[in-house]
Amino acid sequence: MPDSKRHVLYLGEDRGTSLHRANALRRLGHAVTLVWPERLLPAIPLLDKWSWHTGGRFLEEIVRSRVLAMDVGADLVLVNHGELVGPRLVADLRKKFGPVLYYNADDPFGQRDGKRWWLFLKAVPSYDLVVVVRKENVAEAFASGARKVMHRVRTADEVEHAPGSPTASAEKRWASEVSFIGTWMPERGPFFAELVARGIPLSIYGDRWDRAREWAVLRQFWRGPALSGTDYRDAIKYSKICIGMLSKGNRDLHTHRSVEIPYIGSLLCAERTSEHQELYVEGREAVFWNSAAECGDVCASLLADESKRARIAANGQRRALENGHVNEELMASMIEAVSTL
Repeated sequence: MPDSKRHVLYLGEDRGTSLHRANALRRLGHAVTLVWPERLLPAIPLLDKWSWHTGGRFLEEIVRSRVLAMDVGADLVLVNHGELVGPRLVADLRKKFGPVLYYNADDPFGQRDGKRWWLFLKAVPSYDLVVVVRKENVAEAFASGARKVMHRVRTADEVEHAPGSPTASAEKRWASEVSFIGTWMPERGPFFAELVARGIPLSIYGDRWDRAREWAVLRQFWRGPALSGTDYRDAIKYSKICIGMLSKGNRDLHTHRSVEIPYIGSLLCAERTSEHQELYVEGREAVFWNSAAECGDVCASLLADESKRARIAANGQRRALENGHVNEELMASMIEAVSTL
């Protein structure tokens, strides 16, 4: 049924990139009932920490019973992340609604998150389709018993990340030289402290930066907590250079920022990896580095050359549009992959 419209029961967060994907389904003409599984749990302090550290142990049945009790006329289920969705629920969802698809931009087969993905790993053989964003996850998913696996690059959103028309007020609010938007991680403190030492004019947005050992150095460059919506878009749009960092514990070779920054129209300055070099021509559509020292040199050179900076940003945006790594295409391809089931 490749051309038919579906009613999708979407189990995922009602925010961030999860919500972006749900809205992409709606734009494609599908009906969507969005249920955030964690919101089905009792409001007990520290329950989220229990779920993270135990992999949802003893919580699966609560979510299962409450999801199955819902009066939903869906004919397709899409699970986003699914820390609280175990094999019994997946099997019941298929019996009640039809094919059950899974998408995760994190690394559930890696070691960074401890037991967080315990329930999901038990449920892998129950899904009709598992979609992953790391090439190594394909073999890992099959080794875990997956029936069908699809590898996809992370996506930008056609609406949330549309650059829109520039405004003087937004430019005044968000203009910056070199920006980074992201949560503090231990390896990031020394990296940005070195950029400061090299005189790079930074603007840092994100949570937990006060935990950095380098906070005394970085504090004056921190502009505020995590951004979302138009604030996120405009902070990227009005930055001359946007730094893209990877999560090493998550085995990243690209991130959402790798697609979103050029799609919005700013210049991506990210770590040199095989996947970044597959996405963009280095020096023409994006710039890459292997160290903080090289990143500082690249940023200093580009800040001094406005025409080159503008040219690379424009080329990068054109390439991002040509690559077509966007939510509507992702959602359509997932549904197409199970359309005959």
